[in-house]
Amino acid sequence: MIGWKFNTGIRFLLFLAFALLFYFALMHQVVPQTYDIRLGSLAEKDILAPGPIPDAVATEKAKEEAAQKVGPVYKIVSLKNETLVEAIFEKLNQLNADTEVAVNDKVNIYRSVLPTIKNDFVEKQLRAMELSGQYPDTLIKEVRSKLAEQEYRIPEETFYKLPKLAKEDLAAMEPVAKDIVIRLMNDQLLDAQTARAKTAELVNASTLTKSISRELVQEMIRFAITPNKFLDQKGTDDAKGHARDIVKPVMINKNDILVKKGDKISEDMYQRLKSLDLLKEDANYRPHMGLGLLVLLFIAGLYMFVRNSRNPISSNNSQLVMLLLIFVVNIAGLKIISLGQGLDYPYIGFLAPAALGAMLITILLDAELALISAVIFGIMSSIVFNPDHGALFDYRFGLVTIVTSLAAIFSIQRASQRVTILRAGMMVSLFALLAVGAIMLLDDHITKKELIFALSFAVAGGLVTSVFVIGLLPFFEAVFGILSPLKLVELSNPNHPLLRKLLTETPGTYHHSIMVGNLAEAAAEAVGANGLLCRVGSYYHDIGKTKRPNYFIENQTNMENPHDRIEPALSKSIIVAHARDGVEMLSEYNIPKQLRDIAEQHHGTTLLQFFYYKAKKQAEEAGDKEVAEADFRYPGPKAQTKEAAIVGIADCIEAAVRSLRSPTLEQIDTMIRKIIKSRLDDGQFNECDLTLKELDLIAKTLNEALLGIFHSRIEYPNDVAPQKS
Repeated sequence: MIGWKFNTGIRFLLFLAFALLFYFALMHQVVPQTYDIRLGSLAEKDILAPGPIPDAVATEKAKEEAAQKVGPVYKIVSLKNETLVEAIFEKLNQLNADTEVAVNDKVNIYRSVLPTIKNDFVEKQLRAMELSGQYPDTLIKEVRSKLAEQEYRIPEETFYKLPKLAKEDLAAMEPVAKDIVIRLMNDQLLDAQTARAKTAELVNASTLTKSISRELVQEMIRFAITPNKFLDQKGTDDAKGHARDIVKPVMINKNDILVKKGDKISEDMYQRLKSLDLLKEDANYRPHMGLGLLVLLFIAGLYMFVRNSRNPISSNNSQLVMLLLIFVVNIAGLKIISLGQGLDYPYIGFLAPAALGAMLITILLDAELALISAVIFGIMSSIVFNPDHGALFDYRFGLVTIVTSLAAIFSIQRASQRVTILRAGMMVSLFALLAVGAIMLLDDHITKKELIFALSFAVAGGLVTSVFVIGLLPFFEAVFGILSPLKLVELSNPNHPLLRKLLTETPGTYHHSIMVGNLAEAAAEAVGANGLLCRVGSYYHDIGKTKRPNYFIENQTNMENPHDRIEPALSKSIIVAHARDGVEMLSEYNIPKQLRDIAEQHHGTTLLQFFYYKAKKQAEEAGDKEVAEADFRYPGPKAQTKEAAIVGIADCIEAAVRSLRSPTLEQIDTMIRKIIKSRLDDGQFNECDLTLKELDLIAKTLNEALLGIFHSRIEYPNDVAPQKS
């Protein structure tokens, strides 16, 4: 069965939804509103009339909306975590000094007693809160829940290292631990992980010199850190109640209701309705037919552009739903602003964010599709903002909408920062100002007041458009999984928690990822792939290495390689796991799927040759059965996109070239082509659409990029020593 995203029937229903949206959005302006009533009958529906009347339903709704706008109230609860640190180190000093207890027994004791110390500490704090009477039961329950939920589990290997600490080590570690815990707990911590992530940096900046002391004190600090900011449900409920109480009653303004539903139509009412041409004398279906044909033209134009689009929307119903939602938002904006036309603000229609839809479609979908949408929005604006109804269209609003939409489309293309949207909004304001100025100057009957209002609304409309785009863009990106250039640039910020973690815990991997990003971006742009996606994907592709940083060579500075002491199969499991661990970490931080795919696929099903041959040699020496090559391969999947394949190539090449002591131009070129050919022969590109020509271009591009990086170390074979003067 074909999924709904590619189902033809669903696609037909979506275009039908477009037609209904256009029809009902314009029906009120195009089709005259009349009522089929008789003298003495009961009104079947409300008819517009004057009278300030309190609206109980609307008032209640306003109260609910006011309550919904109230954010959650949080309470800061100080748990004095430094006392937990003191208790932990007191136990460490006591047990490590006891020479009669065996090391293995100490390990088992630490494994059980440290959680007990923390549980006793937590229960003591909670009992104190209960006895103080200052905290509601709901808050105490929330504190207990969050402390249990965010409890830190000490790694197993830590318990084996704790007995090795001497008294002098513990004496140096305790004040450092207390100081850092106090500093971190001074912040408001809704999530303890944010403070725990800073531990390594603070410990490295401390006075501790021994690596084991720094390592273990980090674990003690992380273990002692807890959240101190908790949701106060009672306080939240009280705030919502106060917000409801201060809402003023909503009034039905003059001219809102003329005859209520169910009222008996008297002679006076009948004559009043007749004088206002609100009676349906004869049925007239021509306006409906005309509107239907206009909607048909809209749908035909939209369908042709969607079908011929080079983007997934040509077949993907999910993106068509997004387009429909953008149309709904844009048309809703037009309709809302049109409600203000009865106020004493001339040309308020120029305030409408008419270019909102075109800007969103350009960023999220396709610039060409935004062009036909701009035309549709322009025609709809000329109908919606037609206050006099003397003619079907008011060209002034349609012209301004088309001009501002085109300005938005050409200003926002290739946007890479949120500030670009603000610049585009300024361009929209500028072109709106020019268009409105031209229209106003062509009309000799425009007053000075009308001119000022029109120009002011035109300028404000562009700024309002950019604000709405900035606000709505994250929603569409999150709901529909769109990875826009703006989102990619945000994710490339070094202050992102994952990149900060990569930098602080695995600086070698961080530098490697930056280099891979430079190479991958250059290669991707050379073959027409998404260079920015490759760069950002490279930043995150090895994030899984932060789980076990010391097992990866780029992080093994001045230390023994732990792989020398373990079996090849275990080494393979550790190395292979970093791709899976990376995907899990990226999922936890809601990193978009395209970046998770790169982290998962950049190694494909390649062979870990070093550990395979090491295991094979050991098996031969021991006389065991032959080692299966499949057991030493990454689990995959293979690269499904050009971007994933390019990041995988750049990753392998960067690591290989970095291993060369003094690389020459020939060595680099040979190694690049050898790696690409090896992957090609291994079938790693079978599931993506890279061609041989593109692979050759990638090799040349990477060669040029690496030449620039290693230029100071390359030894050219024909160098001639400079003559001495």
